[in-house]
Amino acid sequence: MPEAIRKIVACCLKFVGSFLTGLGNRVYLSPAEKRVQPWFAVDGDKTLRLEYDLDPKCLVFDVGGYEGQWASDVFGRYGCRILVFEPIPKYAEMIRQRFLRNPHIEVFEFGLADKDQQFPFEVLGDRSSAFRHAGTPALMCELRSVTRFLKSIHNPAIQLMKVNIEGGEYPLLEELIRSGDVKTITNLQIQFHDFVERAEERMAQLHLLLAETHVLTYQFPFVWENWRLKSE
Repeated sequence: MPEAIRKIVACCLKFVGSFLTGLGNRVYLSPAEKRVQPWFAVDGDKTLRLEYDLDPKCLVFDVGGYEGQWASDVFGRYGCRILVFEPIPKYAEMIRQRFLRNPHIEVFEFGLADKDQQFPFEVLGDRSSAFRHAGTPALMCELRSVTRFLKSIHNPAIQLMKVNIEGGEYPLLEELIRSGDVKTITNLQIQFHDFVERAEERMAQLHLLLAETHVLTYQFPFVWENWRLKSE
């Protein structure tokens, strides 16, 4: 086969291979990709996660602040007081610098949990977790009891608590329910994660317990959901 024809054939085969690979990627979606499609369809990050009845007098907890974008978006809309909890020092400092001149946003360099403890975190960007084991070097970070923290600030009414802590949501919510502090939270915006042991079973149990005090306003399983206090 002449060299020129061989190159043309090779080029055509490469194009066909790339096309088929791309087609396969579009046809096959992982379970995680399938879960987020309905969320993206409603543009949930810019709608459901931000649409609340808030004003400057309201108190918001951002549990799992990462880079502070959600806190920024909420403050931009409502001007309310926001407490941000981020246990990984470099992210906490990033948020602190971001809101350095904003007295309404306070950053705490620890996470909220069921008890006080030092815990190894794997630092993986927005997937950083004390419960995910990806084999990366661990960094010891501080977690504090949510019950003790709330007592230290005299158990205020919290109009919105966002929880995105990569597996830590299970013990945190279990403690909020056990202590009864969940009744002081008007809206709980939660991202559950499925990589922890018995994730579906624990999430189902938490749903049953939350339903005693709150009503589910939206749910995209293992993506985002919101629970609103019944009395509200």
